Amino acid sequence: MESKRSGDVIREQMLAGVLGFVRAVAPIVGVRRIALIGSIMTAKSTPKDVDLLVTVTDDTDLSPLARCARQLQGRLQGLNHWADVFLADERGRYLGRTCTWRECRPGIRASCDALHCGRRPHLHDDLGDVRLNRALIASPPVEIWPTVIRRSAVPVDVEALLDTIEHAV
Repeated sequence: MESKRSGDVIREQMLAGVLGFVRAVAPIVGVRRIALIGSIMTAKSTPKDVDLLVTVTDDTDLSPLARCARQLQGRLQGLNHWADVFLADERGRYLGRTCTWRECRPGIRASCDALHCGRRPHLHDDLGDVRLNRALIASPPVEIWPTVIRRSAVPVDVEALLDTIEHAV
């Protein structure tokens, strides 16, 4: 019996984390779309991270979404990998990422580099460091929720994840 290569096991764990994230985030009021972007969309045996793009309404409470992102990040950190959850609004504007801190309010962390720390709780608007272009936001390679939409070829393991999501979530 052939054993799995360590890269295969890591990708498997990363994609299992994505599935758990989708199941946890999809019911959150105001979440409109979840897309998978970044190096996990390539055939790299050990991509450095998982990148998700979540589209939210202007009034979405980001606290439960940020909690799910931290759980995914913690799971992947145990594999020496990471997850980023990027946020966009329904107009296709990049908002930033989810805040990595459990407590998020102005002045609580001197090390917070968000432009408007706490203005919208759990939004890390580090727009000087990271920006997603509008084309990627409008047409990510794969939308995984509420409907799976493939805009590019995907690795076999990502395709298996998409099949699972189409039939289970």
